[in-house]
Amino acid sequence: QVLLVESGGGLVQAGGSLRLSCAASGRTFSSVAMGWFRQAPGKEREFVATIKWIGGGTYYADSVKGRFTISRDNAQNTGTLQMNNLKPEDTAVYYCAAGRLGNYAGDYAYWGQGTQVTVSS
Repeated sequence: QVLLVESGGGLVQAGGSLRLSCAASGRTFSSVAMGWFRQAPGKEREFVATIKWIGGGTYYADSVKGRFTISRDNAQNTGTLQMNNLKPEDTAVYYCAAGRLGNYAGDYAYWGQGTQVTVSS
């Protein structure tokens, strides 16, 4: 079992920045990657970014490339999503997840509770 706890969401104006963190505990060695997904009201959960625990390879959704940066600290078992130049369409509940590397929700077995990000225009 892997427990994930997100923090760092909030309200920001368009063009601003937020930094999301995800603290992992439990059998973290059982997962290959940490991913971030988001879900806006009335929409399906969508992939944002993912990073391999070992090696640090990263992958991003086209909609966030160049604006978001994912990173991890293996010693602390934490992951971070730095979000810059935020847009109103980035408004969603953001979830961190742990599992095998991929850009589908089904690739991840463990999920955090989510943190709200709201970007005002």
